[in-house]
Amino acid sequence: MDSYRIGYGEDAHALAPGRPLVIGALTIDGSPVGTVAHSDGDVLLHALSDALLAAFAMGDIGQYFPPSNPNYRGLDSRVILQTVLQRVADQVGAYRIVNLSAVVVLDQPRLGPTRRDIQRQLAGELGIDASRVGVTFKTSEGMAPDFIQSRVTVLLQTE
Repeated sequence: MDSYRIGYGEDAHALAPGRPLVIGALTIDGSPVGTVAHSDGDVLLHALSDALLAAFAMGDIGQYFPPSNPNYRGLDSRVILQTVLQRVADQVGAYRIVNLSAVVVLDQPRLGPTRRDIQRQLAGELGIDASRVGVTFKTSEGMAPDFIQSRVTVLLQTE
């Protein structure tokens, strides 16, 4: 019998000049700021990875990739996501991502022009159609100009 699971995850990082800004496995060219993080700081992939783990009560990425471990310094978040996808498959067997809904909060740069690229990139990482990937961008209305946050909800179907 098929069953459904919902997962929710979120992540946030401070921003600083001279660092790369990676969102949804896409480097945002020309950004004057990037994330301050132990890994590459991709808040969208981190929130997505936590949502996948949460859907099956498997903890969070900090358990699997602790920031105290120097081996993970600068780690590409695609590795985190692919590891999480495999761990979920190992634990629960066959499943599919029905859809995901993501919100990224960032004042600058404006991300609207990158929406389709981020959707396609996420879809490719997950092996799903881009029409199943919803990405929304918001600003903090000036309340948190040196901050980025992402929230992700996923709907999963198991067999």
